[in-house]
Amino acid sequence: MSSFPVAPDTFHVYDTTLRDGAQQEGLQLTVADKLRIAKHLDELGVDFIEGGWPGANPNDTAFFAAAADGELQLNHAVLAAFGFTRRVGTSAAEDPMVQALLDSRAPVVCIVAKSHSEHVFRALHTTLEENLEMIRDTVSHLVAAGRRVFVDCEHFFDGYRVNPSYALECVRAAADAGAEVAVLCDTNGGMLPSQMGDVVTAASAIGIDLGVHCHNDTGCAVANTMAAVDAGVMHIQGTVNGHGERTGNANIITLIANLQLKYGWSLVPEAALRDATRISHAIAGVTNVPPNSKQPYVGFSAFAHKAGLHASAIKVDANLYQHIDPTLVGNDMRMLVSDMAGRANIQLKGEELGYDLSDRELAGRITDTVKKREMDGYSYESADASFELLLRGELGMADDFFEVLTWRVFTGHEVKPEGDSEATVKLRARGETLSYVGEGHGPLNALDMALRTALKQLYPHVDDFELTDYRVRILDQGHGTDAIVRTLIDTTDGERTWTTVGVGTNVIEASWEALYDAYRWGLTKHN
Repeated sequence: MSSFPVAPDTFHVYDTTLRDGAQQEGLQLTVADKLRIAKHLDELGVDFIEGGWPGANPNDTAFFAAAADGELQLNHAVLAAFGFTRRVGTSAAEDPMVQALLDSRAPVVCIVAKSHSEHVFRALHTTLEENLEMIRDTVSHLVAAGRRVFVDCEHFFDGYRVNPSYALECVRAAADAGAEVAVLCDTNGGMLPSQMGDVVTAASAIGIDLGVHCHNDTGCAVANTMAAVDAGVMHIQGTVNGHGERTGNANIITLIANLQLKYGWSLVPEAALRDATRISHAIAGVTNVPPNSKQPYVGFSAFAHKAGLHASAIKVDANLYQHIDPTLVGNDMRMLVSDMAGRANIQLKGEELGYDLSDRELAGRITDTVKKREMDGYSYESADASFELLLRGELGMADDFFEVLTWRVFTGHEVKPEGDSEATVKLRARGETLSYVGEGHGPLNALDMALRTALKQLYPHVDDFELTDYRVRILDQGHGTDAIVRTLIDTTDGERTWTTVGVGTNVIEASWEALYDAYRWGLTKHN
């Protein structure tokens, strides 16, 4: 079995979330967003942060100005500006876009250069020699101005297939002009890991340090990057959460974790890696792109276990079904409760929530209850709060905060400022019978207003409860509008968020059950 390669003396982790990642469909970043993300990237411990393309994008120009004026304090990372080689038929000294790179005051400049001969002809409409001169002129001009220069050799792998000697000449032109790194780009994302090694090896003969920039169009961006590292590159580019155009870029967090935890390289401080999950989710919050739950290492489901066989093994040794300790990347193991659950799942989930289910008979009874309810349409793997309420009921620990006597809701076509629905909830709590009417936009909002108004007379803190998400699924689609439906509701009190589930023959019935559980769980945790 071959060993992993030894870490080179110098290795660059280069993040391009703010530039290439921002090209993702539907993603728009303000200057404030970019400043916040840059701070998170610095916390992660990356070596370089590519801030954008000054001169080509007003937001990016403003970002570099803000950074240079002291609004961005980096403890580790170095800011890099991205741009293009000078235009055809001019000089780097005269090109305003090259000057914008210098005006950005970024200490590092990464320029993109054509390395595919057909692109030179068809996109730049110039000669192969002129393109090489554009590379040499731009690099030498920036180096003379005191900048460290990296060159992204665009479409390098595709260009190497068509005209290998010219693709290599582009790398040589960058090296001769004083570039520090030539980055081989799989711009269209069409490479496979087995194809990377020979191309990287051929380019390494030129003598310049090499980097790699991979897109994920074949689903191999991370694997291709790792293959290039095995072949000798010392500079990797990627984005947090794999953001990027089309199917995205290589995920920089996955790459860091692979190299640090699998290869044993020291790329970022251990404390920073333990913060990776938080940083990934924090950046997702800024970009307003929901984090991928299946993302390696830091995804919500990365260490989630559903099968009963897995749970039984994990009770013996957590590492039997986990490739690393989740805490190394700031994540955690989760046990999922579903119709696939065995007694071990229930016991481990109970332990996770703080309950002792070591009694095998008790755990078996709860397992049977869960399986029956899952058959009826409930899903507890995404609704920990409802599962905990079920658990407390089975353990005789259910809290009697309130008892709902009746509820009803009316909705119609007339939309008033206060909404189109009216609900009445009658309940008993602390020996009092309370009845309140709530109005809202839709039946669930009206029921929420009625229940909240009634409960806050006795439990004022329920006014802090806020519904943040609401999802409906039809379970037996063949029945059309007569189907069983499942609803999931996310609720927060500002400090924590919890999810509850409801099932019914109509969406209002199912929504009410999930809403009822949301208030019960919130009151339970508050007390």
